[in-house]
Amino acid sequence: MPYSFQVGSIHCHIVSDGQQLIDGGSFFGLVPRVLWERVIRPDEKHRIPAQMRCLLVQSSAGLILVDTGQGDKITAEYRTEFGMDDSNLRLEADLRRVGFSPEDIDIVLLTHLHADHCGGNTRLSDPSVPDSEVVPTFPNARYLIQRLEIAEATFPNERTRGHYYPENWEPLRRTGQLEVVDGDRELVPGVRSVTVPGHTPGMQVVWVEDAGESLLFLGDACSWAAHLDRIAWVPAFDLEPMRSIEAKRNLRRQAQEKNALLVFQHDSQIVTGRLRPGERGPTVEPEITEVAWPDE
Repeated sequence: MPYSFQVGSIHCHIVSDGQQLIDGGSFFGLVPRVLWERVIRPDEKHRIPAQMRCLLVQSSAGLILVDTGQGDKITAEYRTEFGMDDSNLRLEADLRRVGFSPEDIDIVLLTHLHADHCGGNTRLSDPSVPDSEVVPTFPNARYLIQRLEIAEATFPNERTRGHYYPENWEPLRRTGQLEVVDGDRELVPGVRSVTVPGHTPGMQVVWVEDAGESLLFLGDACSWAAHLDRIAWVPAFDLEPMRSIEAKRNLRRQAQEKNALLVFQHDSQIVTGRLRPGERGPTVEPEITEVAWPDE
């Protein structure tokens, strides 16, 4: 279900490409299960539900979509392994619920190139034919990605190669829609991206700011609220844990100064929140919440 609100005069929507079940230890790294399961209870296979939220911004220069989820090129085996249902067009359905179509998107900003954030960049031209041509999902959009990120994805190492799939971005090169950028960038007045290396070399977050109000889309710089409450909790996915911790420290300070609305991309319980003083430092006070295991 999308969530719509305003940041000053800027209309924003949290949309989603659905949910996956991911090994709990992946999101909590070296943190013992006896501690992290107080945050989210795993199933019998040690998995926890993880959302694939994206941000849609109605800006002065058109529609900006931040991340595109897993997409529909995934196999039936993948769906089974990761506890996904058989529905396709999950993100597109949410876009249509707020009044837009893939053809309406002007800019796709990618926080990074892990498959659950950019798999929806492209789709099969004929979904019934597995080896049909892979084409852009958003035919009229420019796709923006950091230079360090595309370099890492193009030349992965033994640890990272399982996260990157060229079919998620190479077709965009052929169509001329892939735009490589360097460093922090103001996309339009009120919307800017900021690089925060740690999770990946080119990881970036997105700020939306207008009329004294702020929103921070954290992406995998801090994908669960618990990781901002406890900045030493670092996912196993993060390539440079100490840089991740420092990035979260800086983002937490900035978010507290601005009273920013925080959007958590994977948290299956806390969609948005703001930082408030706590006994052991700033803590996230939830604003929009969901039920992690809705069948219970």
